[in-house]
Amino acid sequence: MTVYLHQYGKILHLSSVVADSLLYALGAFVVVQLFYYLFFFTRLAFYGKGANYGNAMPGVTVLVCAWNERENLTELIPLLDAQEYPEYEVILLDDRSDDGSEEYIRENINGWKNIRYIRINDQFDHVTPKKYALTVGMKQAKYPIALMTDADCRPSSNHWITAMTSRVTEDKDIVLGFSPYFKQRGLLNWFIRCETFYAAVQYLSFTLAGMTYMGVGRNILYKRSVFFANKGFYTHKHVFGGDDDIFLNEVSTSSNTTISIEEDSFVYSLPKTTWKDWFRQKRRHISVSRYYKPRNKILLGMLSGAHIATWLLALATLAWGLITKDHLLLQYLGIVFGVRWAIQWFLLIIINVKLDKTVEWFSFLLMDFALFVYYLVFGFLTMTSRKPRKSWN
Repeated sequence: MTVYLHQYGKILHLSSVVADSLLYALGAFVVVQLFYYLFFFTRLAFYGKGANYGNAMPGVTVLVCAWNERENLTELIPLLDAQEYPEYEVILLDDRSDDGSEEYIRENINGWKNIRYIRINDQFDHVTPKKYALTVGMKQAKYPIALMTDADCRPSSNHWITAMTSRVTEDKDIVLGFSPYFKQRGLLNWFIRCETFYAAVQYLSFTLAGMTYMGVGRNILYKRSVFFANKGFYTHKHVFGGDDDIFLNEVSTSSNTTISIEEDSFVYSLPKTTWKDWFRQKRRHISVSRYYKPRNKILLGMLSGAHIATWLLALATLAWGLITKDHLLLQYLGIVFGVRWAIQWFLLIIINVKLDKTVEWFSFLLMDFALFVYYLVFGFLTMTSRKPRKSWN
């Protein structure tokens, strides 16, 4: 009997040690996550919109790179040509399209007021096609401000240019906009919107904290002088992608970059419709993160790492509590996760309203778990990724 009680005591002690270890580790990673929410994300949650449309309105060149985008151009060009802005131009950079884009543009260009067309027939081994096209556009532009978007995008209003340039000042050379995806039915569309929303929460919040690490090429503005002072995309001209995030990693400072989250500044995009296409696109985007500054890698790695660790430890704690019937442990787990979710919900709901209610608020808990799976999968793929293909898609 004494031996039995001794062994039972050891089991209880071990169970207690495991429970305490799981709970303390979980609490530590939750604290890391909450640090990001309270130090970074609160900046976006309580950021005032209030753009001053009365600011000086410098001339703007809108650059649109396109490769076999005839169908999208038929919808986008009229929206760009109808922008209400005193002095601007739109340069369509057609990179070797063979889908009738050139014929469509040449047939209709005389009917557009602000559209210029440049056909690009060359391709070079030392520079990727889109970066070459953007460089040509930068050199051919008439105005000091460059505003970029893609052919599959749609400005939310005819005040898009105005809303983006309203944030330009003598000290602010770069303006990051928000580009949500159109809402459609299906799990893939929901997840694309979730991931896009949470990515925007991060890069917009980090920018407000003076730590810009990326923007989205679908909606980004900067002074051309910044582009040429940096020698354009020279240091990463061979890297497919990165015309927005790697470039911003190089040129942004703690004070020269700001954001625009006015509703007029939003640019909507058409999402991928198959998991295969989305997976390929996402893997290509993530592959360029290896070129980020060490500080950016550390901060982003800690955030995603804490997200993964929090869920793994929470699931392990839940399993251990159920196996050992440790109701106190389960109660502590509920308290820790409850506090975490309450703070997340509060801030994300506020931000979601500012970002056009991109994600349904009642799905935030499911989004939290889906992002855990996403970080887990793509974290592994990032470490084992191969060189991406040198192609537009």
